[in-house]
Amino acid sequence: MRTLLTTSAVTLLLAAASPVVAQTSITGGSGGSAAVGGTSASTVGTGGTSTSTDGRTGSSIAAGGSAATTDGKARTGVSMNKGNGPVMNSNARAQAHDGGTFSRSHTRTKVKAGQEVGSTTKTMSHVPGSKPTMSTTSTTAR
Repeated sequence: MRTLLTTSAVTLLLAAASPVVAQTSITGGSGGSAAVGGTSASTVGTGGTSTSTDGRTGSSIAAGGSAATTDGKARTGVSMNKGNGPVMNSNARAQAHDGGTFSRSHTRTKVKAGQEVGSTTKTMSHVPGSKPTMSTTSTTAR
């Protein structure tokens, strides 16, 4: 009987000291737009990573952009790649210009599986003869 109580006490002590592993999820992103004259440009980037209770990790990343102008040229571009190790990167760019007047936006997003999601968006618009308007938005989630 005495051995049974000691074994039960040790089992209870080990169960109380063992960490409980919970599912963790991290999400984040950024976006922005610039517009001046007859031009506009917008980009967005978002990502997420999740680790299950058994230690498996899954991640996702997305990006997009749009640009428009009344009389000039507009272009957008999105690229994504798998970086070194458990890292995913995305770049979204958008630009519209009509003569010297232009708007542009650029978003970079990075997801480190199970660790971090970061995103930065930079926008700029300009009319000839005036100072450019610039903005930066940045987020990091751990």
